[in-house]
Amino acid sequence: MAQGEKNKVVAALLAFFLGGIGVHKFYLGQTGMGIAYLLFCWTGIPALIALIEGILYLVKSDDEFAALYG
Repeated sequence: MAQGEKNKVVAALLAFFLGGIGVHKFYLGQTGMGIAYLLFCWTGIPALIALIEGILYLVKSDDEFAALYG
């Protein structure tokens, strides 16, 4: 993994544990979405979406993940 590439396992763990406040979005460089997660964290909806996103990050191949978020 070259410097600057995002790790899908780290992204998934952030989504599982801190996804309700959008930490995984900030890690992936999606600042706007991270702010949206922060604004709506009180509803619980971002936490549910983050759980699904964490699973999706893990099932993507390394090449797919790097193409989308690297």
